[in-house]
Formats: sequence, C-alpha cells, structure tokens
Amino acid sequence: MKRITYTLFIAFIAIFSACSTKTEQAETDYTAFVDPFIGTDGHGHTFPGAVVPHGMIQPSPDTRIDGWDACSGYHYSDSTINGFSQTHVSGTGCADYGDILLMPTVGDQIINPQDLTSQTLPYASTFSHNKETAEPGYYNVWLDRYNVLAEVTATKRAALYKFTYPKDGEAGLILDLDYSIQRQNNRDMILEVVNDTEIRGHKVTGYWAFDQVINFHITFSEPFTHTIIEDSLFTETGKPYLRKKALLKFQNPEPGTVFAKIAVSAVDVEGAKKNLYAEIPEWDFDEIRKNAKAEWNQYLSKIDIETENKDEKKIFYTAMYHTAIAPNLFTDVDGRYLGMNLQAQQGDVKKPMYTIFSLWDTFRALHPLLTIIDPDLNNELIRSLLIKKQEGGIFPMWELAGNYTGTMIGYHAVSLVADAYTKGISDFDLKEAYEACLRSAEYDTTGISCPPAVLPHLMPMSKYYKNTLGYVPCDTESEAVAKALEYAYDDYCISILAEAVGDSANAKKYKELSKAYTHYFDPSVRFMRGKNLKGKWRTPFDPRSSNHRSDDYCEGNAWQWTWFVPHDVEGLVQLMGGEEAFISKLDSLFKAPSELTGELVSADITGLIGQYAHGNEPSHHVTHLYNYVGMPWATQALVDQILREQYRANPDGLTGNEDCGQMSAWYIMNAMGFYQVAPGKPVYSIGRPLFRKSTIHLKDGKTFTIEALNNSPANKYIEKIELNGKVLNTPFFTHQDLVNGGKLVLTMSPTPCSL
Repeated sequence: MKRITYTLFIAFIAIFSACSTKTEQAETDYTAFVDPFIGTDGHGHTFPGAVVPHGMIQPSPDTRIDGWDACSGYHYSDSTINGFSQTHVSGTGCADYGDILLMPTVGDQIINPQDLTSQTLPYASTFSHNKETAEPGYYNVWLDRYNVLAEVTATKRAALYKFTYPKDGEAGLILDLDYSIQRQNNRDMILEVVNDTEIRGHKVTGYWAFDQVINFHITFSEPFTHTIIEDSLFTETGKPYLRKKALLKFQNPEPGTVFAKIAVSAVDVEGAKKNLYAEIPEWDFDEIRKNAKAEWNQYLSKIDIETENKDEKKIFYTAMYHTAIAPNLFTDVDGRYLGMNLQAQQGDVKKPMYTIFSLWDTFRALHPLLTIIDPDLNNELIRSLLIKKQEGGIFPMWELAGNYTGTMIGYHAVSLVADAYTKGISDFDLKEAYEACLRSAEYDTTGISCPPAVLPHLMPMSKYYKNTLGYVPCDTESEAVAKALEYAYDDYCISILAEAVGDSANAKKYKELSKAYTHYFDPSVRFMRGKNLKGKWRTPFDPRSSNHRSDDYCEGNAWQWTWFVPHDVEGLVQLMGGEEAFISKLDSLFKAPSELTGELVSADITGLIGQYAHGNEPSHHVTHLYNYVGMPWATQALVDQILREQYRANPDGLTGNEDCGQMSAWYIMNAMGFYQVAPGKPVYSIGRPLFRKSTIHLKDGKTFTIEALNNSPANKYIEKIELNGKVLNTPFFTHQDLVNGGKLVLTMSPTPCSL
C-alpha cells in the first residue's frame, strides 16, 4: 500500500512539474522583450507599426516619402508624420507599398500647397519619440499639430485604429489614396463612399512591382460628412500627378474617440469587406490588441534563452519579431488570391498563398531557421512558390504582390526546395518541384507572364552562357562573377534533387555545373575575377572596387564574393592552394583596410571588418569557413565580434538592410551558437553561443538545448563540445541531430582551443 501511494505521489509530482513548466512558458510575455524601433534608424529600413506574424496588412506611420532610407516609409531621425499607410515592406533596399494613407485632423484640413518634391505633406504633424510607443501588434503616437492620440492594432488582414480627439475641436480624417512611398505611378484609383460610415476603394500602382493592386474597405464608428478631391498637380518635368483624397468630418464624437477598421485585399473590394467583417466584427480595440499580442507570444516562444543581459534579450527577441514580418499572407478569408497572371484565383484558406519573397537574402538563414522552428510554414511558403511557378511560368526571384520583379540574381527557390528535401520535411510534390528547379536553371524566355522590361532580368542571358560556355562572360553580362557563383551553388542544389528523383543524367550534369566557380579564380591575384568572351581576365582589376549593380559583382566587390562557394568549401580550399594558403587569404579578408573604391560604391557594403561586410548577405557564411580548416577559434572570435558590435539595442541597431528577416535570422542562429553554411547540406557549423542556455521548442514537442558552461564575454572560445553526452571532435552537427532533440553542451574558455 505504501509503495502504491509513493508511486502515485511521484507521478503527481511529475505531472505537476510538467504542467508548471508549460504554464511558466505560456505566461512569459515575450513581447516585452521586443523593440520594434530597432532598425528604424540608419539603413535598417524597418517600420514600427502594428502587425501580426506574416500578416497581410502592415499599418504603420510614414515619416518621409523619398530617398533610400524611405523604403519602409518611416525613419527614426524624422520629426513629422504624414499619416498611416496600410502596407509596408520590412528592411528592403527598394521601396514599394505605402498604400491608403489615413491622417486624423482637427479643424481646417490643409491639402494645399502640395509640393511634389517635399518629404512633408501639407497636413503632416510633428511628433516626439517621447510620446510614441511600439510593441508587437500595437502602436501609438501623439500628433502635436492636432492634439490627437492615434493608436492602431491589427489582425492578419485588417487593422483597427483608435483616434482620440480633443473635445473642443472639429474632428476629421484625411484618406489620401494618391499617396505612396517614393511617389509611385498611380495607374488607377477608385474611391467610393458607400454610406456615412463606410468607404471603399481600389488602386493600381506601377513601381518596383509593375502591377501592384490593392483594394480596401473602411468602416468608421461615427458618421461623417465628406468632400472628395479629384484634381491634378504637375511635377517639375511637367508630368501630371493625379490626386484623389477624401476629407471626412465627424459630428461631435463622444467621448472624443473615433474608431476606424480597415481591411485590404489584392483581389477586389468585396474581398476586403469580407476580410474586415470576418476578423474585426466589433469595435473591441483591447480585444484585438490582446489577440495580436497572443499571436506574437506564440511565435516568439519557439525559442527560450537564458541571459542576464537585458540588451541581449531585447536584440534576440526583436530579431525573432523581424523574422515573422515577411513573407506576408496573400489569401483572403474566402480562399481567393491574386495569381501571378494578375487574375483572381480560388485557393484554399487552409493552404494559403504568401507574397514578398526576398529570396536572394532569405535563402541563407531565414528559411533554414524556419525549417527548425516552423517547418510547416516553410512548406507553405515553398508551396506558394510552386503555385506561382504554375501561374507565371517560372519560380520568382523576388516576388512582390503577385508580381515578378526580376530583382537580384540567382534562382534561389531551388535552395529552399533542396534544403527542405535534405532535412526530410518536404511536404510538397518533389517531382513537380524538381521540374520547376530545372526550368529556373535553363535559358528559356517562353511561357513567362511578366512585363517585357522584367523578362531580361528574370531570365538573363547569363543562364545561356553558363549552360553553353560553362562560364558567364563579363563583357556580355553585368554582375557576371556574382551570378555565376550563385548559379554554381543553385546547380549543386539541383544535382541533389536530381539524385532524389532518380535522374542520373541531370545529377551528373548539374554536379559538373556546380564546379563552375573554378573558372573565376585568378591565381595571379587570388580573387574571383571577371573573364570575357575570349577567356581573358578583365582589366584593370581592383578587389576593393564597387560600381553598384554595374560591375562584375552584386552589391559587393571581389573581396566579398571570392568566398561564395558554400556548397564546396573543400574545393575552394584546394583551388586556393590548400589549407595554409586558404587560411592566409581568409585572414587577409578580415585584416585588409576597409577602404572602398569605384565609380558608385554600393551603399549595401556596410558593417565592415576589414573587407568582410556583414551589412550585406554575400558575406554571411564567411566567418564559419575557419571551421572547415581546423581553426574553430577564429570562427568563434569573429562571430563574437559581430554579435556584440553589429547588433545593438537601439534604433540604429542593424548595420545594413534587415532584408525581410535575413539579418535577424543570422543573429538568432549565431547567438544560439550555430549556422548553416550551405542550405541543401543539412549540417550546422558551431560558432560562439552568446547565451548561457538556449532551448528550441520543436514541432513534435521535443526540445533541443544549447548550453554554454562557463560562458562570459571573456570566455568566447569553445574548449569541449558534447552532443547528448558524446564528445564531438569537429565543430559540426546535423539537422537530424537537432530534430531528434537533446542537448548540445559547450564548455567555454578564455583561450583559443583545438577540439
């Protein structure tokens, strides 16, 4: 009897402990560690508005219109707000969106004179950061000009605004339909007042996305009177600029508060209306805000970290936050979405479509991170890309709002497919995906639905040359070296898929193509260098030189691009003359003077350590290359330096464009202590863990923990690695090791160590 009682008691304690752990995790408010202002200063190009993870709508304040640092519409250095637009891109180097600007007003609604060269609209208001708050799913600001408190929260497809007006003023609101970030070409604008509480509309702009369609439906909590403005201004060149605005006045709202709920759709205004009433049927602002916070806590709780450093925790969870802004949901509540043929398509709400695929950036770390913390979402994203290929004829390179943009280089959708397959999480038709990958690698301009101006970028002649000559001549194609190096990596990924489907001929072919990087290494200068049609090296040659998007490299120079052979580091080592020569060259990268030369140095080359540029993606794997040549301590020291110096807990906390989550995903993985050098090879390289302990909560309920013993800023080197009690002699482990669950224990030391 005593034995039974004791057994029951132990069982009770075990259950209680498990429940307590789950409750403790659930009760942690991870959003309290997030600062949405990180990245809004400098060149981070993020925005602070209210969003939920991967939401369709991104309501946020806009503080400037023109210039590179207006890419997200908001810059922390500004002191005026033009209004709140509903769509934004996060951390990109190109601008788009900024649709449907709302601005609460009091008294006269001043819309003239509107200077088309000014950053400030006539009705803009000054504001102070001291009276501004941002947290995941919520934003507020005090508008000095109008003495109005503006607040906003969001669901996936809709936003709810709360405007608190002074009691003795004439409450109003301006809906500016012609506004957009960087004054895009408004090709079509429709504004319809449905009744005295509802407005809807439609807009098509041509800019980065040639055919960006947005529809909206707005409902106000108070009735309004209105004036519609439809006229034209003229630019400095004499080009007409059509204006379309609604000036609303509310009749003595009590107690001075007006709510506005708005939803968007890329399909039609009825889709926007359905989205609105499905997600915000009532006016309960606090409930919507609470639900948004809960969604964020669910996402942020996928990783727990233990650190006493509050700034490290803020940087980490803000990075987590930034990894879930994009891609964005693109399917309405009724399952419809806008296809790549710019036609409405009927899809499945349970298998939604997404948009904003910054693949040149995100294949490197964001998607590998998702294969760990949210493999189901990663599969949904790959399925979206496959459907876009069906509709448009080819995988996108950089897709925006159902548009091929042709931006950047490579065909990195194949990386996502190969990485998911090699990790055993490819929940999609592998044969179809493989055929789509082959299509991306071949030069064939037929059957692609895109504007004529986009086609040469989406299907460049460089693919023809790499498949026929075996290399990309620098006198026929811009960015020839960068394109060729990325093609070699992508072709490696295709060779893996070819083996998977039993296509031995293509497996052999693409494996050979993956070695094409060898054509570009000039042993006389020891850099990857442009080669012309005659097989001669381009002259003159300066490895520090950059001529943005018009030289042999892409947003970089020879120093940064020489290392882009992530799929065959061993081959690169031999190409450079063996390990000693490789190490010497790699050392020189980080020790070289940081001076850049050239006609138009790329603004993306930032975060320099020597000539290593952490502020842009081509360098992101390079610190881990020391692990391949027996110098793990060098990787550890450099990772430590980047984590501590190039990510900061302030608005200017990113050294380059956030790029839809890539900069932050790099931080997350490296702060935990590892990184994937070559997506498609399911192997992680161990760096330097920043935290005492990190715990990843896996899909099946298992956990993978990285524990750093004796960890401190001074103890940045690893003395010993144990995986589930087994000592590792090399600084690598596999994805399967991770998803099996368990513990990676790293014993830290103040001095460099060999494993």
